[in-house]
Amino acid sequence: MADQTLEVNTAVEDHAEKPEPGEPEVSGPATEEEPDCSHGRDSPENAHPAAAESSWSAPILSLARKATETISSGMSYAAAPRKPSQDSAVGSPSEKGAESDLSSTSEKLPVAPAKDPMAIERSNLLSMLKLSIKVLIQSSLSLGRTLNSEYPPLQQFFLVLEHCLKHGLKAKKSFIGLNKSIWGPLELVEKLCPESANIATSARDLPGIRTGLGRARAWLHLALMQKKVADYLKALLDRKDLLSEFYDSGALMLEEEGAVMGGLLVGLNVIDANLCIKGEDLDSQVAVIDFSLYLKDPASSETPKDDTKMTAILDQKHYIEELNRHLSGTVTDLQAKMDSLEKTNSKLVEELTAATDRINSLQEEQEQLRQENDSILLTSQKKEEAALQDSQVELETYKQTRQGLDEMYNVVWKQYKEEKRIRQELEHELELQVGLKKEMEVAMKLLEKDIHEKQDTLAALRLQLDQVKTLNLQMFHKAQDSSRQAEKKQAEAVQLEQRINEMEKAMVELEERLQKSEQERRQSDQSDKDMRVELEAEVDAFQKQLTDLDTLRMGLENELRAEREQRQSLQKALQREQDNSAELRTQLQQLQGLHTELQDLKTEKKQLQQRCEQQEQTLQEMGLHLSQSKLKMEDFKEVNKALKGHAWMKDDEATHCKQCQKEFSISRRKHHCRNCGDIYCNSCSSNELALPSYPRPVRVCDVCHSLLLQRSSSTAS
Repeated sequence: MADQTLEVNTAVEDHAEKPEPGEPEVSGPATEEEPDCSHGRDSPENAHPAAAESSWSAPILSLARKATETISSGMSYAAAPRKPSQDSAVGSPSEKGAESDLSSTSEKLPVAPAKDPMAIERSNLLSMLKLSIKVLIQSSLSLGRTLNSEYPPLQQFFLVLEHCLKHGLKAKKSFIGLNKSIWGPLELVEKLCPESANIATSARDLPGIRTGLGRARAWLHLALMQKKVADYLKALLDRKDLLSEFYDSGALMLEEEGAVMGGLLVGLNVIDANLCIKGEDLDSQVAVIDFSLYLKDPASSETPKDDTKMTAILDQKHYIEELNRHLSGTVTDLQAKMDSLEKTNSKLVEELTAATDRINSLQEEQEQLRQENDSILLTSQKKEEAALQDSQVELETYKQTRQGLDEMYNVVWKQYKEEKRIRQELEHELELQVGLKKEMEVAMKLLEKDIHEKQDTLAALRLQLDQVKTLNLQMFHKAQDSSRQAEKKQAEAVQLEQRINEMEKAMVELEERLQKSEQERRQSDQSDKDMRVELEAEVDAFQKQLTDLDTLRMGLENELRAEREQRQSLQKALQREQDNSAELRTQLQQLQGLHTELQDLKTEKKQLQQRCEQQEQTLQEMGLHLSQSKLKMEDFKEVNKALKGHAWMKDDEATHCKQCQKEFSISRRKHHCRNCGDIYCNSCSSNELALPSYPRPVRVCDVCHSLLLQRSSSTAS
């Protein structure tokens, strides 16, 4: 039935787009789906062209009538193409005349092959999406305000979009069975568009949503509020290699219709929506398309009565089918819940029997523990009394010994302080003497440096003397040479003699300097020897003092060792006494532990008793839930039987209110009761109740309101 209605909507959209300006009308042979649409009977579109241009819904009624005829005759749009002679039996006399005029041209045309059913479904879904987007944009612009989640055209748009995304979706195996969920492909958008990460995380973290379908619906709501549905789906449609993992070949998302769908969704950026997702039950919403929104005719006065009857019949038919489908779904859900409750009940009974057995065993163990505890208490009390008496005697002896030890310790401590003071004074004197010794060593090093410097200067002067001697020898050799040539060089000899005299004077001066330096060196050597003798005498005196101090230190160390041995003996005696007191404390702690174990056993007993009481209460509650669910099942069966018996009353059949018998007029309008299907006035049907076939509260007459309230109160009690 859903496929047939979707096929009707494709024809509706094709004809709705014809009168738009700028698009030429197509004339010629009929298409594969509707072979006699172009040569059909005189529709309201042909009779009133002005109305067809102003409203897109004018040709819908005629197409719906033709769709019902084809459905009743068992014809399918996905079947093979029909010949004009077969189609003429369905049409009116005007259609026969039109087809007879064009029989020659239609015979010459080739027969079109059968169309793929997946292609038909794609075109139907695309046309339904076009209609839903068009109605949503027009209605939102006419309202001029932000849309909420209860706005019917918005709900229908989400349903149609969900059907489009589910088309050709692969079923994944799970523990429950085959599962089809659009959350898998929508979750890929987070990788392709990083800015959609906030939407994905918020859809996952919503507390009331448990299924993947509910998360996908929440994701679509949030994307519409951000005005980025088209951008996200376009990014997803561009990656068909990723979509092929989730969709079969021929699915809407993998074909050209997917790109068209992305272009259509761009128009939704005009809409402002403020949707509350937390309070809604997105997991269990029934995804059923309401075609009554798209089959309404605003110019109802111009259409004939046949069209209104046809729409009423179609509405009644869809309403009853939807009721039956929803009721069957609720019955299966309740049966599954009954089975799960029975299983849980059997498990609880088994757990209760096991708990009772465990309680009995624990009670026996508790009695044994009581007896053991009484015997332990008697023995422990006796041990406590004996231990207390012993401890009192030991404490008195310990106090007496401790007083004597304290006195000895005080005397020893005073002696130790005096010896420590003497030792500190001796150490201070040693430090002073060591400091003097270091100063003397520094002075010796400085003297050694001066001596080395003077020795270096003496070596330099000796080198100069050697050089002068060598010069004298050279000059002597030259003088011998010059004596041979004295006649020639007398002037030079005179000069040389003068130079020799000068050199001799310099030699004399140098010798005097050498003598003076040698005298100074001797004096410095004597002073060094004297200083060394004095230092050696002082060092010997210091060494004697150090030996005396070492002997004193050794005596003091021996005394300290003796005092330490005495102190260690005293500490050992104290440790023995402490060990005795620790044993007494451990015995006391053992007694306290036995008391705590007794208290723990008592608390465990109380907890087990509370668990038994809680399990008994839960069993009683489960029995009440089972009885209530059985009553609800019976009520649903009665409602299903009653709904099968009720019929949706036509608007033309009712002229007076069924309850108050007042005549309907312009001021007193007609209202259908969604429970019984009869027509009432506004005052007799002003109540609203939540019915199982509707997601929110709907209009109900006073009689049905009272009956349903009585039934709900009886089930609640």
